[in-house]
Amino acid sequence: MALKLLAFAAPLLLALPAQAQAPLAAQGCLGCHGPNGAGQAPVPALTGRPAAETEALMKAFRANERPATIMGRIARGYTDAEIAAVAAHFAAQR
Repeated sequence: MALKLLAFAAPLLLALPAQAQAPLAAQGCLGCHGPNGAGQAPVPALTGRPAAETEALMKAFRANERPATIMGRIARGYTDAEIAAVAAHFAAQR
């Protein structure tokens, strides 16, 4: 039964737009940072940014070490593992 469901669902999942395939933790970024994290003025792009840079920025926002309007509140909702996954996801995007 599970194989039949997987065989049915796999083509549907592959047909989803790229942003729908983003890790769940990265989905929350798309509302402000735009489709695929490509940025929308004045919010900067995340796409292609080095993972280490994104991780450092997110952790600085979370610790209130970097001024922001909303990112401090958002970043506090992410674990270190989620921040690493989000950073890796957007670093891999082109």
